[in-house]
Amino acid sequence: MRINWKRYGIFALLSALLILLDQWTKSLAYDRLRVNGPFLIWDGVFELLYSENRGAAFGILQGKQWFFLLVAAAVVIVVLLFLHRLPEGKRYLPLFFCMVLLASGAVGNVIDRLSRGFVVDFLYFSLIDFPIFNVADCYVVVAAGLLILLTGFVYKDEELSFLSLKEK
Repeated sequence: MRINWKRYGIFALLSALLILLDQWTKSLAYDRLRVNGPFLIWDGVFELLYSENRGAAFGILQGKQWFFLLVAAAVVIVVLLFLHRLPEGKRYLPLFFCMVLLASGAVGNVIDRLSRGFVVDFLYFSLIDFPIFNVADCYVVVAAGLLILLTGFVYKDEELSFLSLKEK
């Protein structure tokens, strides 16, 4: 199979832009919310609230930074392998963008872990007391949701045959 360098270039550019957006929002949260306290967007519903997450989702696995780095590396490797096998054409663009979101979310949080020792979270839905999260987390959740919808309702089994490990 021939490597499509243009596809990887677009992937790298889009991922870089999303990672920059994530890091910019975290930097704003770190510089402003950490010092000035919460910023109320909608009273009783949503606010920007600074938090340092040293674990995973919902604060589990506190202090296991090596584990998160390995998981993020595995995610990026799987995404790149997926892209390598992904067929050409507009029909598969939604899957391509899911991979951009997944990799960007994983890398965005790894950058925090490596540079700060924790992940900056700041988006808080107080109405339902949902755990505080960040933009990179949004990327991963949106990508996972889209992948479920796409594989369940949009693509037929034969259109996803490229995922098979069997040789054709």
